[in-house]
Order: sequence, then C-alpha cells, then structure tokens
Amino acid sequence: MAKARRGRRAVAAMFLVNGFLIGSWAPQIPVTLARLEITEFTLGLLILTFGLGALVAMPTCGYLIGRFGSRWTVRVFGVVSCFGLLAVALSPGIVAAGITLFLFGGFIGGMDVAMNANAVEVEKQLRRAIMSSSHGFWSVGGFIGGGAGGTLIEAQGYLFHAGVVTAAALIVTLAGLSFLVTEPRPEAHEVRRFALPRNPTVYLVGLIALFSMIPEGAVLDWAALYLRQERGADLATAGFGFAAFSGAMALMRFAGDRVRNRFGAVATLRVSSLIAAAGMFVAGFATEPWLAIAAFAFAGLGIANMVPIAFSAAGNQPGTSSGASLSTVTLMGYSGILVAPSGIGYVGEHVGFAPVYVAVSALLVVVCLMAGLARSAEFTHGEPAQPPA
Repeated sequence: MAKARRGRRAVAAMFLVNGFLIGSWAPQIPVTLARLEITEFTLGLLILTFGLGALVAMPTCGYLIGRFGSRWTVRVFGVVSCFGLLAVALSPGIVAAGITLFLFGGFIGGMDVAMNANAVEVEKQLRRAIMSSSHGFWSVGGFIGGGAGGTLIEAQGYLFHAGVVTAAALIVTLAGLSFLVTEPRPEAHEVRRFALPRNPTVYLVGLIALFSMIPEGAVLDWAALYLRQERGADLATAGFGFAAFSGAMALMRFAGDRVRNRFGAVATLRVSSLIAAAGMFVAGFATEPWLAIAAFAFAGLGIANMVPIAFSAAGNQPGTSSGASLSTVTLMGYSGILVAPSGIGYVGEHVGFAPVYVAVSALLVVVCLMAGLARSAEFTHGEPAQPPA
C-alpha cells in the first residue's frame, strides 16, 4: 500500500508536468504568430499539426502500454516531452515549427494516455478513485505554466521562458519516474488486434468528451490572442486567460470525486455543463479583459469534472472492453482540444473569437441534454458509488 501511495504522488507529478508544458505553450502562441509573421489561419494549421501528432501517437502509445506497461511508456514519453517547447521556440521558420509541433504534440499525447493508464493502475492498487484529482494536478500545471509564462516572456524573452520550462519540467519528471507503479503484467492480449467498439453508446459518450474538450482547446490556444487583439490586454494579462481557467478547473477537480459520489455522475455532469456554458457565453460578450478572464474561470469550474466523468462512463460500459471504449472516447475527446482549435482559428480570423466562445457555449448545452448517457459512471471499479448521505 505504501508503494501505491508513492505511485499516486508520482503519477500526480506526471499530470502536473504534462499540464505545465501545455500551459506554457499557451503564452508562446501570440509570440509565434508575430515571430513567424503568419496569419491566424496559418497559426491554426500549425496548431493542427500539434493535434495530429498527438492523435497519431495515442494508438501507438496504447500498443506500447499493452506491450511494456504504463510505467515504461510514461518514462519514455515524459522525458522527451520536456524538450518539446524549447524545440518549437528554436524553430526558425514555418516548416520547422510544423515538424517540431507535430513531435511535441505526439510526445505530449502519448504521455497523456500513459499517465492516465498508470493512474487507473494506482486506483486498482489503492482501491479508490483518484482520476478527478489527477486531472486536478494537470490543471495546476496549466495554471502555473499559463500564469507565469506571459510575465516571464515579457520580462526575459520567449527563448529564456522555453529554457526555464524545459529545465523545470525535466527536474520534476526525473524526480517522480522511479516511484511510478507498474501493472502486474502487461495485458498483451488486449492489443493483438485492433477493433472498434460495437456498442453505439461508446461513440455518444465520445461526443460528450468531444464537446467537453473543445472549450479547453478554445481557451488554451486562442484565449491569449482573443484577450490581446480583441479586448486590448497586454501580453502578461492575456496569459491569465488560460491560467484562470486552469486554476478554477484544478480547484473543482480536487473536489470532483467527492462531488460525484455525493450527487451522482449524471447530475454532476448536467449541472457542470450549464455552469460551463454560462461562463463561455459571458466570455464571448465581455468587453473588458478581466471580465472575460473571470468568465473563463467560471467556465473552468463547470468543465472541470466533465471529462473525468466521460472517461469513467467509457471505461464502465457493459459488454464492452474497457480498454477499447476508453481509447475510442479518449481519441474523440482529445480531437476537441488538439484538432478543433485549428478550425476555431480559421473562424476567428474571419469573424473574431467572441462569436466562437458563444457558439462553444451551445455545445455545452448539448452535453447537458446528453448527460443521461453517463449513467455508467455512477459506478467505481464495477461497484455502485456510495449513495448520498
């Protein structure tokens, strides 16, 4: 049990680093736009390469987990991911930036799948849920990376910032790697042949994950540019858009397991989606930067537990392999944070980002209407969650 508790802290560190690296990329986006002298549409295509890299790596990472275990996979992808932002910052042109973003996205995406798989193993060994709080550490990392990034870039430059991020991420990663838990034995039988789930509910849950993660991508990749170009914020203030969003998500995610056990997954998802929709709606109509930042934070409170609930619902679908269901829903969900932002950039270039955030709020209302599909998340490790006290 002591080993599992150390493993819980170690996997939390991996979530923290992954969120920190992605959060640190957010304030680099406006700099990349100016440095490479490109349009929002071209920047959107570059961001798309980041997402494509992640989506290509995720199935590969799933095979590696089945072959070698999640601990080995986290180690490889985690260490290499630390150098991704620095490589992007050193890219001298569009082609080099596209290649490095593809690789950066691939290693970040692979690390994400592996650390989630490792968190599942920790849950099994501890016999209690830790998924929401693990994602909470991801949000803390995003908060630190996004909040400090803009200020550091403004004070010391984007290359100095990328170097500091690389060093900090590498130190934390190396400190935690040796304490990660490992599965009793890699489940190689699950990866002999690829097969899509036949249960249609899996794909509907995937839509919930997709509509829940599109707002994350919209805030991660475009909030800083929206605040700077359309709301007149300086670079340091613009970086607080994603930071406030991530900070609010972190606070709520640390309470997420208790909230879900108290009120149930369906009710939590329904209320959360409406809170998130209200926040995004206000962010789109806000005329002052700090009002928009506050609205992003409010939306983060709602979005916080939506993705963990969707993942739990996928992993507990009756009559379907949990691995196949979870990988499918993960792939669909991460399309929202990794691929959809490129389309958002195209729309934002032509009509502005304010209408985008209003439209995103409509997707969150759809999640509210689909919340009943998450009923399988009322269970933890195959047993009903504790009823309300």
